[in-house]
Formats: sequence, C-alpha cells, structure tokens
Amino acid sequence: MNLFKKVLSFSPLGVIFYSRKFIKSENKKDYHKRYINFDIQKNDKVLDIGSGGEPFEYATTLLDKFPEKTQHRYNKLKTNGLKFIKGDVQELPFEDKSFDFIYCSHVLEHVEEPQKALDEILRVGKKGYIEVPTKTSDIIFNFIRLKNFHKWHINIVDNTIIFIEYTDKERRDTGDKELFFMAHSLFSNSIQRMYRRNKDLFSSMFVWEGTFNYLIINNKGEVIGRNI
Repeated sequence: MNLFKKVLSFSPLGVIFYSRKFIKSENKKDYHKRYINFDIQKNDKVLDIGSGGEPFEYATTLLDKFPEKTQHRYNKLKTNGLKFIKGDVQELPFEDKSFDFIYCSHVLEHVEEPQKALDEILRVGKKGYIEVPTKTSDIIFNFIRLKNFHKWHINIVDNTIIFIEYTDKERRDTGDKELFFMAHSLFSNSIQRMYRRNKDLFSSMFVWEGTFNYLIINNKGEVIGRNI
C-alpha cells in the first residue's frame, strides 16, 4: 500500500503498526500539563515568540519571524484572533519589561546569535518559559540531517542555559527516519509511548523568573557569549 508502511516486530512487545503517511503529534499543552506550572495570572501580558501553528494558550501577543511557509515549521501559522507581529527574537520590537511572561518554545536552537536573543528575552520579560529540543531528540529523530535547521544543541542546568554549536561531523544524516515516524504515528506503539512518557528527555523545559544565566560555545570550543 502506498498510504501506509507496516512494520512487524516479532519481539515480546508483539506486532507494531505505524503510519508513515499521516503523522500525529502530541499537542504541547497536553504534555505541559504533566510537567509545567506556568503561574500566569488572568491579566498578565503574555508574549509567544515563534508562535507558529500552535500558539501558547495563555498568549496575548504573538510574534513569529516566518508567517509564510518555512522548513522550520510543519504546520500553518495560526493567530487565533490575537495581536500578531512579524519579528525576530534577536531584536524584539517592545519596551523593557513590557511583558509579564514570555513563552519561547523550539526557537532558540535555530538562531544565529543566541546571546542577542537571550538578552532580548531578559530585557522584555519579567519571567517566562523556554523550551528547546535536546541533543538526544535531534539525533534519534535525525533532525540534524536538515540543512540550516538546528544550529545549536542546548543543555539546561539549574538556572543556566548552555548553547553548543553543532560541528560539521555531528551534522550528518544517520540514515534513519523510522523512529520519528513511529513516535509521531497515528497508531500507538512502544516507541511512541516511550517518547511521550519521557518527554523531558527529548525537550528541555525551563521556567525562569527575573533572570537566568547563559553560556554560548561555538563549534571550535570557544566561549562566544556569557551571562554568568
């Protein structure tokens, strides 16, 4: 069948079916309920940076650099009737501390100059939430095969965000996309259940208030930015 590719696994787990034609992802708001307390008040001004096709449910203002179709987003832009601004996280068009909360999910791994982006987030927001894919996610799901996609892998240790630029050696196609399709299949399977049970191993989720530290290291091992 052209619509589906079926994989049979004769492991103790039994037969595994998954779809390669129709992909279904878990909504961010669903796994956020399992991991995050956003502590957002009713009248708070909330900025969603990189709002894309799944705007933050508490957002009052949306900002995205790519309203049009882009490889950085698999779905179409949605605004849900909220105020939308085309803009770049590295140069936010807002006054200092003009937002009570800043939400920035799966954006910072793409930016050219993370120090500018992080300084802008700290300048404009009083507190917020940052989410980025882990290196585990990038490698297992083979995202780094994509040219000009994820520039950085990012670790979060306590109140410090550490950016490390991918090397050319790391930026290679592992030759496999099956784990991605299984994790995002329409049909439940063991890989998908593992992925959803351990979402925090595939996405780093960081709530901050007031300030945070950061360290930025290029692919030559040089520290090119810090706030420590």
